[in-house]
Amino acid sequence: MGAISVVSICGMAVATAAIICVLSVFNGFRQTITDRLDVLTPDILVSPAKGKVFDEADSIAARFRMIPGVATSVPVLADNALAICHAQEMPVFLKGVTGFKSQNAAEISIGTAAGLGAQIDDNILLFAPRREGRVNLSNPAASFITDSVTVIDIFQTNRSEIDQNTIITDIETVRELLQYDGEASSIEINAKVGANISSIINTLKEDLGAKFIIKDRLQQQEMDFRMISIEKWITFLLLFFILVIASFNVISSLSMLVLDKEKSIGTLRALGFSRRGIGSVFFWQSVFVTGIGGAAGIALGVMLTLLQQHFGIIRLQGDPESLLVTSYPVQLQGYDILLTLIPVVAIGLFTAILTSRFAKSRMPQ
Repeated sequence: MGAISVVSICGMAVATAAIICVLSVFNGFRQTITDRLDVLTPDILVSPAKGKVFDEADSIAARFRMIPGVATSVPVLADNALAICHAQEMPVFLKGVTGFKSQNAAEISIGTAAGLGAQIDDNILLFAPRREGRVNLSNPAASFITDSVTVIDIFQTNRSEIDQNTIITDIETVRELLQYDGEASSIEINAKVGANISSIINTLKEDLGAKFIIKDRLQQQEMDFRMISIEKWITFLLLFFILVIASFNVISSLSMLVLDKEKSIGTLRALGFSRRGIGSVFFWQSVFVTGIGGAAGIALGVMLTLLQQHFGIIRLQGDPESLLVTSYPVQLQGYDILLTLIPVVAIGLFTAILTSRFAKSRMPQ
């Protein structure tokens, strides 16, 4: 095997290994998000298909609690508001839940605490615009409803969209502030340990029809998972093109081999070898080169991925105490190995056919 063939095999191996490693990294990030879904994310979220709120939320939630496998079913009313504390103000996401610890008490996210300079036992003023009536330009403050809550806890979920500006309090306080009676913006359902989530969702769909949207925990983080999926397949396509470019080296090296063996081809032809038989020699030579490169790349990619998965060799930069993960998360999946084999096999057959035809074209008649 010549030096050019060795270089071609190495090129195929490196490109194939890169595909395995990169796909495994995206799998790792997806698994990390799945494992770290915060406690504020319910097993099932029921929200209206149209509008911000729906009526008779308390009675609907009570009906859900009768479904086998449901542990809790809680109406939630959430909307934006303005919070003021220690002469500092910021827009917040206000979330009211049934069965909160006490009325006019609140748990605030770490971002809210930092933005308002609030600590436990501090009072926070909440402002929300009136839903009905005209704005009084001479007295704009009359167009807002105010209330106050006392901070009893500060939480952190490690999800920026929640930690940034969330306040959780009892639903009655939020209903008074937003001028609602028995409405809610969603119902959060948590299942019993070992319960079949899919079965509960199917029961809810039969009960509610198309008027409500029902999501499990993963569907509630649909945007995060969709972005990871899009990035994964775009990267796969880029690496696929690199693999195609690497295959050109295989075609070039085998074409040079055909030219180098042109006299030997003539001898074989004179001894009675058919054009098809001589072409098959170079066909299988191309398959061999591509196959060795692809197999070596898959083996290398699997080995590197398993080393990272179990030992975390490549570390993330930053303070380990502030990072959710200290090394690049990876997860090897058999599906990705099979997916990588598809372009390797396709490129192998393509290069083999081209090489075989080129060899036939150089044969004497």
